[in-house]
Amino acid sequence: MKTVCIDGLINEIRNCVDTHKLADGKYARWLWQNKDGSRELGTNPYGCADAANILYSISQFPRGEEERRAFVDTLRSMQDEKSGMFYEKTHHTIHTTAHCMAALELFDAAPLYPCTQLLPLKDKAKLYDFLEHEVNWLDPWPQSHKGAGLFVALTMTDAVDLEWKNDYFEWLWEHSDIETGFFHHGAERTKMPISHMMAGGFHYFFNHEAERRPYRYPEKVIDSCIGFMSEPEKYGMIKCCTFIDIDVVFCLNRAMRQTPYRFDEGKAALEQYAEKYIEFMSSIDYAHDDSFNDLHMLFGAVCCLAELQAALPGKILTSKPLRLVLDRRPFI
Repeated sequence: MKTVCIDGLINEIRNCVDTHKLADGKYARWLWQNKDGSRELGTNPYGCADAANILYSISQFPRGEEERRAFVDTLRSMQDEKSGMFYEKTHHTIHTTAHCMAALELFDAAPLYPCTQLLPLKDKAKLYDFLEHEVNWLDPWPQSHKGAGLFVALTMTDAVDLEWKNDYFEWLWEHSDIETGFFHHGAERTKMPISHMMAGGFHYFFNHEAERRPYRYPEKVIDSCIGFMSEPEKYGMIKCCTFIDIDVVFCLNRAMRQTPYRFDEGKAALEQYAEKYIEFMSSIDYAHDDSFNDLHMLFGAVCCLAELQAALPGKILTSKPLRLVLDRRPFI
């Protein structure tokens, strides 16, 4: 892979964030309505959280005390006092809760209220029952928002201790799939797309990374991800601004840190993927592309760029280094 500077692309990303700004700390997720009229225009939890996430990622995080306070106040105001949860209709409430809490952490801030709705899961039996029965393992990608998000919501509010964390990771260890390296429970692997297992597994792996925990089958994760990267179009990758690209890049790059297995092949796969991904991102109609102008989807793309830059030293240049928020705290 030849060295490439993507400062022009980063400028377009910054400009996009600016166009979504409504006031200090208040951001829209979308600029226009969709065909079925279902978008909540105006100040939005994902607009606010992802504006902060993106600005942090491109090393242009606000430094002024007033602007930082505005972000914190806006995000805190979105929490329900009784349940401790955050709500937005496009995602499960556990995802929205974890996502907003993770954005607050970038400001060294915490939510105002405990996560009361999830506190019963501090009990090991109830935690395991939740993972086994409330998470639908036949739909591993969106359902991982619950299985991974509960960990983030409870750890970020200091509601659980090391013993609870050990129980959580023990369950995932025992439900690691020896064939793919990802996770499953009580569901036939043949009934679900393996790429969905990977995208779901990504959410559990960033919790592993945050807590410095080992993967049970990193070699299998590497095999799976190299397979996806060999034909990305088949799996909906490098198609629009979304999250599946960071999912596969992160899973491969982080599994490669845990084993020397197929290291050279993994590095080559990441380089080839980076070339295609940057070519795609550089070809977008920035003013009109729907996914680029959705701050949540754009954040997924920015995460992919940040992880690729870290995985390939010296290959992707920016005036300021990109920073993956997952290296600071879990959840995207």
